[in-house]
Amino acid sequence: MSLSNKVAVITGAASGIGKDIARAFIAQGAKVAIADLNIEAANATAREFDPTGQLAMGVGMNVMDEAQVDTGIDLVASKFGGIDILISNAGIQIVNPIEAFSFADWKKLLAIHLDGAFLTTRASLKHMYKQGRGGSIIYMGSVHSKLASVLKAPYVTAKHGLEGLARVVAKEGAKHGVRSNVICPGFVRTPLVDKQIPEQAKELGMSEEDVIKKVMLKDTVDGEFTTVDDVARTAVFLAGFPTNALTGQSIVVSHGWFMQ
Repeated sequence: MSLSNKVAVITGAASGIGKDIARAFIAQGAKVAIADLNIEAANATAREFDPTGQLAMGVGMNVMDEAQVDTGIDLVASKFGGIDILISNAGIQIVNPIEAFSFADWKKLLAIHLDGAFLTTRASLKHMYKQGRGGSIIYMGSVHSKLASVLKAPYVTAKHGLEGLARVVAKEGAKHGVRSNVICPGFVRTPLVDKQIPEQAKELGMSEEDVIKKVMLKDTVDGEFTTVDDVARTAVFLAGFPTNALTGQSIVVSHGWFMQ
């Protein structure tokens, strides 16, 4: 299940989970495109991982912009000789009760998570199908792909939607050797989660400590956050799996928060 010489595009990869996945992929011999809204951060991350530019490149990409996505994916394919893996990881979080949620915030969150997943998938599949060497598409879902939480209506909706997209891609891509799966992490201590803690504390009238213990981690088996390394190891496993035996699935990485 080697990733040697595989070409991977990882969105939202200049920080957080995406950055650790990129680091793990390069360690496994892959060539990685750090795709991020912040091109300066993307280029800096690529240089951090590989100053030579032979194994990593930065790509400025707003995943909601069709032209930017198509151009960015084509650029990666041209430089590295194709596209073998897509990690659709770019995402944001906005918390509010439904009655206070602005329509603009609802549309923004869905666009980044779902439109972005669709656009990057479509652009990557064109190369994967043409190349004839198969491929792997991995969506960054969440335990919220399985469950709901208060204050997160668009996020839960989007994460559920990614499972549907992954299953369609699995069916359509099978004859081309393209697999599609979803990683569903529990709470990972990234800036995205750190931002939620005071926001939820305010909305729920709780202390930040109680938000962590009684909301975020209360249903885990050990009261522990999922780590970026946990998620990166899962991504390496899914990206390198050699057959269609593992496709159309969601892998929950959550310290037992959700058990299938």
